[in-house]
Amino acid sequence: MKMGIVGLPNVGKSTIFNAITAAGADSANYPFCTIEPNVGVVTVPDYRLDRLTEISKSEKTIPTIIEFYDIAGLVKGASKGEGLGNKFLSHIREVEAIVHVVRCFDDENITHVEGDIDPIRDIEIINLELILADLEVMTKRRDKLSKQLKGDKSLQKELNLANKVVEALENENPVRSIEFSDEEKLLLKGFNLLTNKPVIYAANVEEDSLLDDSNKYVNQVREYAEKEGSEVVVLSGKIESEIAELEDEEKGFFLEELGLTASGLDKLIQKSYKILGLISFLTTGPKETRAWTVKRGSTAPQAAGKIHTDFERGFIRAEVVSYDELDKLGSMVKVKEDGKLRLEGKEYIIKDGDVILFRFNV
Repeated sequence: MKMGIVGLPNVGKSTIFNAITAAGADSANYPFCTIEPNVGVVTVPDYRLDRLTEISKSEKTIPTIIEFYDIAGLVKGASKGEGLGNKFLSHIREVEAIVHVVRCFDDENITHVEGDIDPIRDIEIINLELILADLEVMTKRRDKLSKQLKGDKSLQKELNLANKVVEALENENPVRSIEFSDEEKLLLKGFNLLTNKPVIYAANVEEDSLLDDSNKYVNQVREYAEKEGSEVVVLSGKIESEIAELEDEEKGFFLEELGLTASGLDKLIQKSYKILGLISFLTTGPKETRAWTVKRGSTAPQAAGKIHTDFERGFIRAEVVSYDELDKLGSMVKVKEDGKLRLEGKEYIIKDGDVILFRFNV
């Protein structure tokens, strides 16, 4: 899973990236300090892995991961090449979802590229640049399809879709806000449009606002996100930086002192799974316990293919037990004795927390 972290210069984007990935991107107080996208790999916390490792006495424990891309700051005119716009736009096409960092705090010591704090204006600056970039791509595609249609009538559906998308973009509506049929959604994937990617708005606040719902900037962002069906995570770059410096056992105590149940990173990961429709299944044995990420609704063979393509091609069956049952009974031997191990075929839909052993032909 690849997530692109974007935002105007000096909203705390690189500070948050540094904190959650410990990748050390330069977060100096001036625009364009991040020129190439810095990539950080973050492990997805999953309490179930430790328990399964204990049950199976596994030699290794391997969590699933998320890649975060810190992408250069954006200003007005990026779609026309202003600032580092063209670099920004090419990098963001590579990610599956966007984490849009929005500054929701006042601090006269940190300059804002637009001069004052206005999160909705900041959001709309970036959204408009992405819309304009998509509009340029789709206008060219529509015109090309119109010419090709004379010799290939099978392109009519794709042309109709291109016209629908262009009309929406001309009205400054992101593609993700449009209703599409299932057939249109399949065609749309080939367009790889920036404004079709799901968005999480990361409201960067001062420490006092983490437990306070009165931050007017955050409430503005929540209202905006609700209208377009996006998600919001409230976090503090400063607090995340402090958490990043702590040992794992210290992090829980620190969060408890602040009155928090989860770090900003944990909340961001949860929202990432939600907007991308992802779940995790688990495999466990003496050699390793491991988490695997799949799309919600994946079949057993598709999940097997995540481990190895041979598993999907030669799929016979899946031996499945829920994590909760295995945790309660304490061993696979007990699971089998109690009749809790299920044999599932090709039509089985994977559930979050399934512990699976795949049987296959080589």
